[in-house]
Amino acid sequence: MPVALAAGLLSFFSPCVLPLVPGYLSYVTGFSAADLADARGGKRGRMLLGAVLFMLGFTAVFVSTGALFGYFGDTIQAHKRPLDIVLGAATVVLGLAFMGLVPGLSMREVRTHRRPAIGLAGAPLLGIVFGVGWTPCMGPTLGTILTLSADQAGAGRGALLVTVYCLGLGVPFIVAALAFRRALGAFGWVKRHYPLVMRIGGGMLVAVGLLLVTGAWDSMVQQMQSWTADFSIGI
Repeated sequence: MPVALAAGLLSFFSPCVLPLVPGYLSYVTGFSAADLADARGGKRGRMLLGAVLFMLGFTAVFVSTGALFGYFGDTIQAHKRPLDIVLGAATVVLGLAFMGLVPGLSMREVRTHRRPAIGLAGAPLLGIVFGVGWTPCMGPTLGTILTLSADQAGAGRGALLVTVYCLGLGVPFIVAALAFRRALGAFGWVKRHYPLVMRIGGGMLVAVGLLLVTGAWDSMVQQMQSWTADFSIGI
């Protein structure tokens, strides 16, 4: 779950999502950029609601995909070790691509030309469009979480991991809606340090891939499970 949360944050701060945040918020609220910066009271509540509805839209897309991967993971446990090696190696490649080190696999997006209605009514639809159209752009991070969903062997666990991923991706949208002016300053810092952000994010994905390939991922998870094996809630 911490890996999924971090992957969601990395997706939000990626070059094909972060620069478009003002546009997304403008679409889902019906406010101009100037209104977003000076929002108070009722306007801020509308911005919060729009951001939440937008988040629910793309969460529905991603969670259904995660559940599907988890379901198939439940049917292929007999081949878990070779699958971990293949998916781990793919995750390493995705991590290197995230850092821009794999020619032809740099982060890209496939955009839809459909424009949902402006305002709260169109916010969930825009979230769905975002979830479908921007999946290739978020491929390295989302692909890693889908790999872990298959590894967890269960539709419920797969859905849970992707839900946490969506929180990492969506909560910054909500924070930006509530504190747009301040958020712009933080986003500016990230933009100035994009190479560092991409290297750290790619390194994290490569590390997860190597853990899967070597089998250390299962050992690490089993060790963490042993820490709480004797835990009980007193009544």
